Amino acid sequence: MASRKHGTLYTGVTNDLARRVHEHREKAESGFTRRYDVTRLVYYETSETALEAIAREKRLKRWPREWNIQAIEAVNPEWLDLYEDLNR
Repeated sequence: MASRKHGTLYTGVTNDLARRVHEHREKAESGFTRRYDVTRLVYYETSETALEAIAREKRLKRWPREWNIQAIEAVNPEWLDLYEDLNR
């Protein structure tokens, strides 16, 4: 998730992406995403198991910021908010 193009980035893992993004957008909980207004879903991946998802999240969090930006721009060069696509 991102605050804007090339803005603050947030990486997380969930078993219900649409619900979790909605919570971030509504600022349902205090924390990082609320503090930095991180409300745009700009990139996501799916995994077969929770353990695989957690391992991938940890790898992404260790990446240099530029690598994360490149991953986003490879699939979403305009940094469009992908949230609405989840509900189709």
